[in-house]
Amino acid sequence: MVGWVRGWSIAAKLFALQLAVIVVLAVIAVALIWADARADVERDAAVKSMAIAQTIANDPFVIDGVQSDDPTAELQPYAVDVMREAGVDFITIMAPDRTRYTHADPAQIGRPFLGNIDRALAGEPFSETYTGTLGPSVRSVVPIEDASGDVVALVSAGITVSNTQVALGARIATVIAAAAVMIALGALGAGLLSRYLRRVTWGRGAEEMSRMFAYYEGVLHSIGEGLVLQDDRNRVVLANDRAAELLSLPKPTSRDAAPAALDGLGLAPSVAEVLARTDAVVDEIVITPTHVLVVDRDVIVSRLRPGDPHARRVGTVTTLRDHTRLQELTGELATMTTLSDALRSQAHEFANRLHTIIALIELGRPDEAVELASSELALSQALADRLLSAVEEPVLLALLLGKAAQAGERGIRFEVDLPERLAATGIDPRETITIVGNLIDNALDAAAATPSPAVDVSISTRDGRLVVAVADSGPGPRAGERVFDLGVTSKPGEADGAAGPSHGHGIGLALVRQSVARLGGDLRVEGSRFEVVLPLPSASTAPAPAPGVPDG
Repeated sequence: MVGWVRGWSIAAKLFALQLAVIVVLAVIAVALIWADARADVERDAAVKSMAIAQTIANDPFVIDGVQSDDPTAELQPYAVDVMREAGVDFITIMAPDRTRYTHADPAQIGRPFLGNIDRALAGEPFSETYTGTLGPSVRSVVPIEDASGDVVALVSAGITVSNTQVALGARIATVIAAAAVMIALGALGAGLLSRYLRRVTWGRGAEEMSRMFAYYEGVLHSIGEGLVLQDDRNRVVLANDRAAELLSLPKPTSRDAAPAALDGLGLAPSVAEVLARTDAVVDEIVITPTHVLVVDRDVIVSRLRPGDPHARRVGTVTTLRDHTRLQELTGELATMTTLSDALRSQAHEFANRLHTIIALIELGRPDEAVELASSELALSQALADRLLSAVEEPVLLALLLGKAAQAGERGIRFEVDLPERLAATGIDPRETITIVGNLIDNALDAAAATPSPAVDVSISTRDGRLVVAVADSGPGPRAGERVFDLGVTSKPGEADGAAGPSHGHGIGLALVRQSVARLGGDLRVEGSRFEVVLPLPSASTAPAPAPGVPDG
């Protein structure tokens, strides 16, 4: 039985409990009203029997009759008439020694009266419930006194209990009908409440709801993704710890916090725009000042069962995945891939030239072979030697070498302006790759479409700050163009952000903006020149800038 009830939904259990309580209360009410009504009926019977008995005791005909030679002959017809007219079950007139003069059953005349008469013999009328020859009855016993006040006889008038129950039954029928109406109304109210609970709990039982809540708590605080729940008005109902971290929100402190409107949370515009929508979102990239997020959003629909025609939208659930580190690693991989491709291309080129030199030697022309080898060595080593002597930051050095090789392959003039000595900056190498790498990539793409492609890179330190400037031979962004927004690109054929992030463009400069903001730096654009100024972790080294050495 317990296992059977355990499978019930919360609504069914509550309905059964309410119905049981209502029935029990109705039964108790009926029992109390029955007892009270029975007492009232018996009290009314006692009053009625007492009034009749006293009337008979004071009747002169009765007083004379009990003192006559044959009291039964005088009084039995009288008693029968009074019983019929007054609606009582018996009237017994008796001698002081209990001998009956009258009775409803003539066979009992002459026999002793059963019951207590001592108080009546003492001159005190009284009422009682007693089981006599006619069964249990409510009766009153009154003394009959002569003119001198002596008790010459007694009269008892009574109503049997069966007749009082008949009178009681009519009243109880009304009570039971009222109880039935009360049960019906209570069942209706319990049914409506049960229906509401079944709808809001989706028909689940208490144990199932308890398990779901335990799973909910565990998942909410253990997953590494941000989770944001919104109601049907797009107000934020819940955001877990990870979501609070990614969106720079206060950490949730109470489950009972009121839903918060998006306008009051201080969200980044890109995030607020996605959360304000009502449709589903799949793998949409959103860039905040500190993170690159991949957003998935699904609509929560309320339905009692699959295919419910009354299903309605009750809110949305949004998951946030942090791809900041993935984008940084992608940039590092791209840089390493660029350098690897450049080295492989140079190795192939050097192999061709080495074969040419060997052939010149075999042809007996060693002077031309030496001249060719020396010129190629000078050209390939010029930039490498310059960078190796000036830059102490290995990541920045590798990045510049790789981008220089990439520019050479694309036929773009690439010049680097460095101080005589650029000490280690102390800036996170990943941030350096993101900023410098994306700025140079953007410049190379923009310059490639110009008649005389060229890219100029300037890196220096001054006043405790690292200054990185990248310029190209392109026209630069148009006035008012938001090139640092996600999906906006200035690449030829993709103006106005038409390509969007789904095509892999329009994210590089957005990542630059994000990294600069994370480091507390400034970003300025003048024509086709992009300049980034970053505070150095330590300003102890700030060498004076020196003219750079061009490298073609």
